[in-house]
Amino acid sequence: MSKVWFITGAGSGIGVATARAALKAGDRVVATGRNLDKVRNALNDVAGDNLAFVQLDVADEAQAKPAVDAAIKAFGRIDVLVNNAGYSLLGNFEEFSTAEIERLIATNFYGVMYMMRAVLPVMRKRRSGRIINISSLAGIVGFKHCGAYSAAKFAVEGLSASVAHEVEPFGIKIVAVEPGFFRTDLLDAHNAKYAGSTIEDYAAEGTAENMWSGYHGAQQGDPARLGDALVKIAGMDNPPRQFAAGSDALAVAQPALEARLEELRAYSDLSKSTDGSF
Repeated sequence: MSKVWFITGAGSGIGVATARAALKAGDRVVATGRNLDKVRNALNDVAGDNLAFVQLDVADEAQAKPAVDAAIKAFGRIDVLVNNAGYSLLGNFEEFSTAEIERLIATNFYGVMYMMRAVLPVMRKRRSGRIINISSLAGIVGFKHCGAYSAAKFAVEGLSASVAHEVEPFGIKIVAVEPGFFRTDLLDAHNAKYAGSTIEDYAAEGTAENMWSGYHGAQQGDPARLGDALVKIAGMDNPPRQFAAGSDALAVAQPALEARLEELRAYSDLSKSTDGSF
């Protein structure tokens, strides 16, 4: 049976690629975004009865339920929620303002939380559903200049893993997707945000913008292929709870996770020494 997808941030990158892949598979898609004209333009060539557009700023909790209601009005249900909307904030942690971090968390984490809260009652009622949360390799491994972004993505990982246990009895599966470097607009000059360089001690390393901007357009990951992979995952009876997308993600994540295990083993005696006797 065909599925109904609800995709946030569907105007570019992984969001638009996933929408196209789902439509190609014969499914129906509710494509959402803060800038609806951008979403419409990105999907104009595949517009039809299987595609609906809904205005949505995921950082605004008040917009979540009306957007879900609009999706149900259009297609009767939601089978797959893809939480994709987000942006990057890069720079040395000390040089971020609190307001900058709060804005990032509002979109990259709270946006995921708001949409899950709005969609879960719909899926519970039907005793089925898939939630695909687009995290990041930076949600597994900490990178320089990514303190705020990684904090949001690590939070998405924790939310996904915890809530998965709660909703699995209702036929709902949650997948955290950790893309490596994909050719998206995440590092585009108009989208990526950089902290101002104000602390002299960090100046010798150069700016975050100089380090990261050169990757834009040269990433090896193909969003279209990731979209196809997410369609396959959405159709699995038992999808993975974590999915590292891209050979670069695997190459970085596997040794990092193995190193954590080795460190746990190395200090296991010290860990056990903290046990109290009762």
